[in-house]
Amino acid sequence: MKELERAIGEITEIAKGFGLDFYPMRYEICPADVIYTFGAYGMPTRFSHWSFGKTFHKMKLEYDLNLSRIYELVINSNPCYAFLLKGNSLIQNKLIVAHVLAHCDFFKNNARFANTSRDMVESMAASAGRIRQYELQYGKDRVESFLDDVLAIQEHIDPSLKRPRLQPQQEGEREAKKRKIATPYDDLWALDEQPIDSGSGTPKKKIPQEPEKDLLLFIMEQSRILEDWQQDILTVLREEMLYFWPQLETKIMNEGWASYWHIRILRELELSEEETLEFAKLNASVIQPSKTSINPYYLGLKLFEDIERRWDQPTAEEQKHLGRTPGKGREKMFEVREMEMDTSFIRNYLTKQLVEDLDLYVFQRTGNEWTVTDKDWKEVRDRLIAGRVNGGNPYIVVENGDYMNNGELYLKHRYEGLELDLKYIEKTLPHVHHLWGRSVHIESVIENKPVLFTYNGRKCTRRFL
Repeated sequence: MKELERAIGEITEIAKGFGLDFYPMRYEICPADVIYTFGAYGMPTRFSHWSFGKTFHKMKLEYDLNLSRIYELVINSNPCYAFLLKGNSLIQNKLIVAHVLAHCDFFKNNARFANTSRDMVESMAASAGRIRQYELQYGKDRVESFLDDVLAIQEHIDPSLKRPRLQPQQEGEREAKKRKIATPYDDLWALDEQPIDSGSGTPKKKIPQEPEKDLLLFIMEQSRILEDWQQDILTVLREEMLYFWPQLETKIMNEGWASYWHIRILRELELSEEETLEFAKLNASVIQPSKTSINPYYLGLKLFEDIERRWDQPTAEEQKHLGRTPGKGREKMFEVREMEMDTSFIRNYLTKQLVEDLDLYVFQRTGNEWTVTDKDWKEVRDRLIAGRVNGGNPYIVVENGDYMNNGELYLKHRYEGLELDLKYIEKTLPHVHHLWGRSVHIESVIENKPVLFTYNGRKCTRRFL
């Protein structure tokens, strides 16, 4: 422990010397059960749900069978918490400390993390306590069923750095929705209170007036069936998803940045021969490229190294036409770390030469065989970007919250070449129906034809438009 404490102090000083700027760090050494519990829940303090246990079982089984291993977890907070796996060797912990310092620098300085809560650990603990109280008050099965509904669509939020609130409802509509609905027919009493449209007045405003990406917020504000405790849980899960969202948008950048700096920092340490060999093996396993998928550590590292090289040694043409000054590689890297996210990072800095050097390609399955379908660098770049748009989730917006003038919910999938999973649609629409209380529709494209899926509370149907 004393050697680790000395190493942490030395590594921290080296990192500061390189210009990394991070929050105060708190390190804890935890056994595998604790590390994998944190990994499954996403945080040390969070509400209980069966899906987290399922994730824990899978991750822990892979660890027990020596198929995968989590060496550390780092939390975006102030102070920043890093949990190290008990049993790590000293050199493994040295690499991990350097790695998490770079992660913390990224959390603190990247623009996508600017609006995230830095005390989310405490907030999640308080939220978990409230949800436990709801389980005691309303029943565990009922609360867990509601959590199932919200978690099924939790990715459909609007993570924009700045965005306006939804259009306010008319006063009559707001008051009507405040009334507790005791029976399915209670909302009919409100018809007597609404002015009759003679046809000469202004048309009824569409809700929402513009397509709304934040499905959770729309349901939270517009659903007629949610009770106060359900709205509170919706608010909690939406805030937690907003906290996690920047990590989905910057996975390649974040891991590439941490990998770049753990290599540079450990080069500054006086390692023994045994430590050098162990570090080389561990680092190679971390950044090893995959034949069938993208390793974010590897791709991010190579992109940052390429940026450093190109801005340190610009060509004569780049100096003349782009005004680049030699020796500005590190300065440019810190600028990229602050301003970009994965989609812009790949679009702006993945070059033809780098695609060729890394041997990147597009492939697909034909019958029982996998075949390379394209090696054009622009196609490779565009496919990588497409997989990172919206955190890799389908882009779905609310088109109408009063479809057919019957309070039904009409969603639309912004189709861009990738079809929705049909089984996933049929499993997810009932969850949305539980939250909305009326029929739910979603428009998408299947086999290049527009199609409308509908769930009316009993069955899911589809029809081509």
